[in-house]
Amino acid sequence: MPSILPEGDPAPSDGSLPASVRDGASDRAFGVYVHVPYCRVRCGYCDFNTYTASELGGGASQAGYAAEAATELSFGARVLRESGLPERRVSTVFFGGGTPTLLPAGDLASMLGRIRDEWGLDAGAEVTTEVNPDSVDAAYLRALADAGFTRVSFGMQSAVPSVLATLDRTHTPERIPLVVEWAKDAGLQVSLDLIYGTPGERIGDWERSLDVALACEPDHLSAYALIIEQGTKLAAQIKRGRVAAPDDDLHAEMYELADSRIREAGLHWYEISNWSRSPETRSRHNLSYWTGEDWWAAGPGAHSHVGGVRWWNVKHPAAYSQRIAEGISPAHARETLDAESRRTERILLETRISDGLDASVLRPEERRAIPGLIANELIDGPAAIRGRIVPTLRGRLLADTVVHRLLGSADG
Repeated sequence: MPSILPEGDPAPSDGSLPASVRDGASDRAFGVYVHVPYCRVRCGYCDFNTYTASELGGGASQAGYAAEAATELSFGARVLRESGLPERRVSTVFFGGGTPTLLPAGDLASMLGRIRDEWGLDAGAEVTTEVNPDSVDAAYLRALADAGFTRVSFGMQSAVPSVLATLDRTHTPERIPLVVEWAKDAGLQVSLDLIYGTPGERIGDWERSLDVALACEPDHLSAYALIIEQGTKLAAQIKRGRVAAPDDDLHAEMYELADSRIREAGLHWYEISNWSRSPETRSRHNLSYWTGEDWWAAGPGAHSHVGGVRWWNVKHPAAYSQRIAEGISPAHARETLDAESRRTERILLETRISDGLDASVLRPEERRAIPGLIANELIDGPAAIRGRIVPTLRGRLLADTVVHRLLGSADG
C-alpha cells in the first residue's frame, strides 16, 4: 500500500505561507508538479501514492480528477500572490504518478492550460509527463506535443519478460522501440527509466535491457537500483522466501556496467541515477528538486516546497476531493526548515550531482574530510581543488559515506 505521510506542523486551511518565503524568491526558479494517483495495475515493488480502480473506493472520480487538480492549481496561484511572492513564470512542469497517461490527453492538456493561465510558462519551459509504454499510441503522443508538452519519460524498467513479470509490469519489451519512435515523430524528447537488481535478474539480463534502451537512442536515461519498500507485494514475497532479496554487490556491478555502457553510447552522467545526451536534455525539473528551487505540487499526497517551507497534501483521492470541493487547502501538514536543516539537505543533494557542491558551504572542520575522500577515490580531486565537491564513480556507489564523512558522522 502507499507509504504513510510524515507528521508535521498543522497546515493552515487557507494555505497561507510565512513571510520568510519571500527571501531570495526572485533568484529561485519556480516549477509545478501534478500527481496523477491512478494505475491500471499496482506493480509489486511500488509504494507510491497510487490507486487501482478496486482500491479507490467511493468519494473520488478519475473522470473528474483533472478539474480538481486544476482547481488546486488556481488555489496555489492565489496563495503565492497573497503571500507576497514575486510573479514568476513556470520553468518546468512534471506530471507524475501513478500513470498520468491513463487520463485522456485532453485532461493533461487542460491541466497544463491552467498552469499556463495562472502563472505563464517560460519561453523554452520543460513540460514532461511519465508514460507507461502500453498506455499511449501515436495519436496520444501527438496530442501531448500539440498541447505544449516537450518531453516524455517512459517507464521501460527492463527488456526481459521474466524481469517485467516479477515487477508486475504490463507492457512487452517489443513495445519500447515503437513508443520511442512515436514520441520522436511527435517532436518530443525521450527519457527511458530502467530498474536494476530485480530478484532473479542476472547480469546478462541487465545487459540486454541496456542494449535495447540504448538502441532507441534516447535523449535521457535513468537507471535506479530496486529498493524493497515495506508493505509492498515484493517485500512480502521476499519475506516468505518466494523470491531472493536484492544483492548489494550485484547492484554495484550492475551500476558500474550501466555507467560504462551509457557513457559509451554518448550520454553523460549528471546525477547518481541519471544520464543525458547533452546539458540541454537533462531533467531540469528534477534538478530543481536537487538544488532547492521552489515548486507547487498538486494532487493527493503531493509534496510542495517554497522558500524552505515544505508541505504535503492529504493522501487519499477521496479526502483530497472533499477538500477541493470545500475550497480549502488540501495540505495535510507542513514543516519550516531552519538554516542548518537546509544546509544539510544541500550537502546531501548537491554531492549527488555532477555540478557538485560549492565547498564554501562546508565548515572548516568538515572541509578537513576532503583529503581523505580524495585519497579513497570518493570525490574528484581536481574538482575539489577548484572548490567543488563532485563524486567519482566510486563515490556515487558510496554516496551516503561521502555525506556522512563530510558531516563528521562517520569514522575515518
